[in-house]
Amino acid sequence: MSTKKDDTYGIPAEDAPSNVEEGTITEFGPPAQSEHGYVARGLKNRHYQFMAFGGAVGTGLFLGIGSALRTGGPLSVFISYSLTGLAIFAMMQCLGEMATWLPVPGAIPTFCSRFVDDAMGFAVGWNTWYAGSIVICVEASAAAIVIEYWTSSVNSAVWITIVIVLVVLLNVFAVSVFGEAEFFFGVLKLVTMIGLLILTLVIDLGGAPSHDRLGFRYWNHPGAVREYIGTGNTGRFAGFFSTLITAAFAFGGSEGVIAAAGEAQDPRKNIPKAVRGVFVRIMLFYCLGSLAVGLFVPYDNPNLLSGGPGAAASPWVIGIVNSGIRVLPSIINTVILLSAVSVANSQVFIASRYLFSLAQNGQAPRIFLKCSKTGIPYYSVALTSSVSLLTYMTLSSGANKVFLWLMNITTIASLLTWISIAISYLRFRAAIVAQGVGMQNLPFKSALQPFCAYFVIIYFGIIMLGNGFVVFTKGNWSTSSFIASYIGLPIYGACFVFWKVFKRTKFVKAHEAQL
Repeated sequence: MSTKKDDTYGIPAEDAPSNVEEGTITEFGPPAQSEHGYVARGLKNRHYQFMAFGGAVGTGLFLGIGSALRTGGPLSVFISYSLTGLAIFAMMQCLGEMATWLPVPGAIPTFCSRFVDDAMGFAVGWNTWYAGSIVICVEASAAAIVIEYWTSSVNSAVWITIVIVLVVLLNVFAVSVFGEAEFFFGVLKLVTMIGLLILTLVIDLGGAPSHDRLGFRYWNHPGAVREYIGTGNTGRFAGFFSTLITAAFAFGGSEGVIAAAGEAQDPRKNIPKAVRGVFVRIMLFYCLGSLAVGLFVPYDNPNLLSGGPGAAASPWVIGIVNSGIRVLPSIINTVILLSAVSVANSQVFIASRYLFSLAQNGQAPRIFLKCSKTGIPYYSVALTSSVSLLTYMTLSSGANKVFLWLMNITTIASLLTWISIAISYLRFRAAIVAQGVGMQNLPFKSALQPFCAYFVIIYFGIIMLGNGFVVFTKGNWSTSSFIASYIGLPIYGACFVFWKVFKRTKFVKAHEAQL
């Protein structure tokens, strides 16, 4: 089989869509890409599957879920994480169908450009790149805080530097090195979550040293649903909606595994596996996890958000300590630390591939196409990694406020990305029909379409618009909070309008879409 490279995709020609002539330069592809090298399909099946399984599991699941529990109560947390999990699974069905047909690096900006409008590809690409880059900062900062569980005598800047250097090193060698690291992190998270779920069941049934059988005690007292910024049904609904927002943020980055589609071996086989595996991850990590923390920690526990650095503030550790077990907190803290490093590591990879994809589409400078002999787009990795220097802003109280604003923008960027994926899928589906390809000929066909796509748009659209609902309630108006909650929308819109005007792009008609 020929291994000649295809200039359009930067991948082996045999993996390019069959209806694109080998070596063709399209309006979306960069000219003379052979001058820049290519990304390499160095992610093995086990690398790719565990990247999909654990890539989005970071400090949010181990620490952030405590905030949702305290605000909305255990029932609200369980329902919101389950509903959001279904929406994420629906989004991944849409994305998996497109990525299996067209497995290119970065993928999402390319899909938006080819099937909807080049301006949407520009807006999605730069917002997603920025969001992924800032997540690196968030996780590096969280890792430094977690380390304070053991010692506070060393300046946090030292730990931040160590984390940044480590994740950069894991991303500048062959992609297989990155894959091996993600495989290790994924296995660790899987084993830890299974262990925590079993331990929770044991504690709940009275098997801990305290021999206190909990059952659903905390669902009765202090209660299953907590009132928030109000009383009665209004307060309970507000508490529930706030957990929807927290849950959506916890799933941020779930789509990132598709950014690695261009470097996965046998993508037509491994991408569908990874997409189907998302359902298992959601059920195991998020649904059962959100149910578990509500069984052995009451929402009014004073240590939920103020128990101390690292694992001390985790609902998992609070429940374990309350049950009389004294050995596990340090072990869990280690897992939280490694989870933070894992997400930072995967985000350097994913965000750099989004930048690579933008350059392929002619929406970023061509220098970001430059790849090493081992297939690493090193200029893309360098620029993405440089954003992590913003992490040092957290060391200053004044700059930390700006950093929190940046974090809010990333959360809106995730919601906009998921909605854009669903819109792209609807246009992809229309193009498949209009051009006579036939849905039955797709290598991976997702279920319940196009209803999954509509569900994604409506569900995440509601959460996005209601993100800052607290500021609209009586006595809670804050201009800074309002801007922080919604500033991501005009940023996305400005990117769209800029490229629309600058390049005079047109909406892509179904029969003209590049399949």
